[in-house]
Amino acid sequence: MFGIIRPCRHRLSERLQSSWMAHLCGLCLALRDDHGQLARTATNYDGLIISVLVEAQAAREDASWRRTAGPCPLRGMRTASVARGEGARLAAAVSLALASVKIRDHVEDRDGVFARRPVAAGARAVTRRWDRQSAGSASTIGFDTGVLLEAAARQGTLERSLAPGGSVLLVTEPTETATSAAFAHTAVLAGRPGNAAPLAEAGRLFGRLAHLLDAAEDQAADAEAGAWNPLTATGTDRAEAERLCRDAVHGIRLALREAELTDRALVHLLLAHETERAVDRVFGPAAHTTACRTRNAGPGSPAASAAGEHPNDAPPRQAPPGQAPGQAPIPPWVPQGPGFSPIGEKPPRPRNLLAGCAVWALMACSCQLLCCDHNDPFSRERREGWCQRHDCDCPDCCDGCSGCDCSGCDGCDCCDCGCDC
Repeated sequence: MFGIIRPCRHRLSERLQSSWMAHLCGLCLALRDDHGQLARTATNYDGLIISVLVEAQAAREDASWRRTAGPCPLRGMRTASVARGEGARLAAAVSLALASVKIRDHVEDRDGVFARRPVAAGARAVTRRWDRQSAGSASTIGFDTGVLLEAAARQGTLERSLAPGGSVLLVTEPTETATSAAFAHTAVLAGRPGNAAPLAEAGRLFGRLAHLLDAAEDQAADAEAGAWNPLTATGTDRAEAERLCRDAVHGIRLALREAELTDRALVHLLLAHETERAVDRVFGPAAHTTACRTRNAGPGSPAASAAGEHPNDAPPRQAPPGQAPGQAPIPPWVPQGPGFSPIGEKPPRPRNLLAGCAVWALMACSCQLLCCDHNDPFSRERREGWCQRHDCDCPDCCDGCSGCDCSGCDGCDCCDCGCDC
């Protein structure tokens, strides 16, 4: 459950981006509060879906699911409203248990630094402590992490006993069982027992999707390293793996339709849209998605502009010298040309080298240069953080939803696209 969901901030509305960050910070702080600082390394995007599901089903006011967290370096030393309650605690317990399983797998496979005995011994001690901690915190909210650990233990047995040519779905079954149990328990915490069955199905398919995508991404590297890979071991070609993944995405959408949710926007975006983008990221866009983009790329659309088209086949109008594109025309009585400053706000006065280096060091230590919008320490111009400039895995994410395939949206407000939702 690591790395499947990677929402780009350009695809999130302001409300959904705020909610997404609230759940992400809430998961991180729940790990710290329940399990210590080291446990925060288990924070992951996929695990916070548990917290999102609990809140999306609840009928309580939003204020009861939020608290104000203190300044954090990853937020540029700013406070924030973060998720709290049983959803964040369940997400933390599940994430910690799965992180323990992942580390144990690395130790058994002797991957990288885990091949060294001192590192392996320390990692085993960490996994034992995390197993105890996750079981203890999960028991307080009625969840048994033994289901996750038992499924992980059964995974190795299945892989060793799998005959060549067997079904790849036999290998994904333990992952499906673990994620199904975690998704279903969100209905119990939210007081929606009727949602347990559809969410268990959504979790089962999400687990299948996560396992298959991980196998497809690592297949070439596993072949080079001589490591075991479920697709290679079962003789499953990539076309069949892609079909199983897209069927899983479709099944998740159908299961979500049967669940009674108070606010389904963020859940739908993460489990319906982002899962499909994950499949496209690994296997390439589906044929129907490409056709939809071509069909909806009318004159003047971002897709058409990217292809070099223009309304009425006329060349784009060039802005006069000294005028930015899209800026209102400059009146003829305003002085222009060399020696005159352009119209607009007065540019900030840059810092000298010594002051700029001091401010740069302060901002680097507080992670503002990496993770936040900030003023350049030298020029004082507004800049995006490095993480924000490199967190997009979609080359056309700034185009919004133009030309996307939004089949199955059910009128959600997670996107504002022109498709027939």
